[in-house]
Amino acid sequence: MKKRNPQLNSNGELIHLLSTEGLPREILTQILDTAANFVSIGDREVKKVPLLRGKSVFNLFFENSTRTRTTFEIAAKRLSADVFNLDIARSSTAKGESLLDTIANLSAMAADIFVVRHGESGAPYLIAQHVAPHVHVVNAGDGRHAHPTQGLLDMYTIRHYKKDFTNLSVAIVGDVLHSRVARSDIHALTTLGCPDLRVVGPRTLVPSEFADMGVRVCHTLEEGIRDADVVITLRLQNERMSGALLPSSHEYFKSFGVTTERMQWAKPDAIVMHPGPINRGVEIDSSVVDGGQSVVLPQVTFGIAVRMAVMGIVAGNMA
Repeated sequence: MKKRNPQLNSNGELIHLLSTEGLPREILTQILDTAANFVSIGDREVKKVPLLRGKSVFNLFFENSTRTRTTFEIAAKRLSADVFNLDIARSSTAKGESLLDTIANLSAMAADIFVVRHGESGAPYLIAQHVAPHVHVVNAGDGRHAHPTQGLLDMYTIRHYKKDFTNLSVAIVGDVLHSRVARSDIHALTTLGCPDLRVVGPRTLVPSEFADMGVRVCHTLEEGIRDADVVITLRLQNERMSGALLPSSHEYFKSFGVTTERMQWAKPDAIVMHPGPINRGVEIDSSVVDGGQSVVLPQVTFGIAVRMAVMGIVAGNMA
């Protein structure tokens, strides 16, 4: 008997967003199409729609975040939800309360959506298993495992500029080993039909087992980004590294830093993406970040619309 995807109800509708892995192409496309309808809201004088009026969204960030937490808060407010940001450092969790007891107490305060970032892989799955049927969980990043809304906003950005996934070459460059974004991007791109997907970096940060995910593993930047349509750069996650995986960030940049000169290996109309925060001069040169091929800031803008779409869909308010 096939195990049911915990993100979907018995009708195949999205009720939690925990990972891009295992989501059908129709669901991914539904989220991207819905987000397209929300992008223009940011240009309005009144930047609100009433989809989640009366609903309560709790942002539970057990790890530091600026971009993701802020865009989730903006997205929820644009949907007219009531938004509550839990200060984890001053919460009962810091006094030893278990994660599930924290969730149970917040659920008793009539929470409708939990947006969860947690350092432990699988924490949002655990929460989703223990909430009432009317409560929805959105994963805002768990350990090394997944960052599905970042993956989806990356898909939205690629589709916006390149229209179709089925003839693209996409290169993901950097610390793939520790990147939940890379995993979410790989699963989504594969499902959406991208035929040429590469992960690029030193052997310590891009081990050969990534080939098991159906991608090409490249250990030189020239091989990795040659004729690419999309170059996604990742930061070095020093906080997750144990031991000396790199001689130095300077040495990394010499071999794998994305510069204007090296971008000439990619296609002339290639776009450059980065999930942020950016370490200029480590994984990417400022001339690329600020150059004409960069779509880093549009990614942030699109991220608000994608997070609006996700919350609107899981709460059952989008057809």
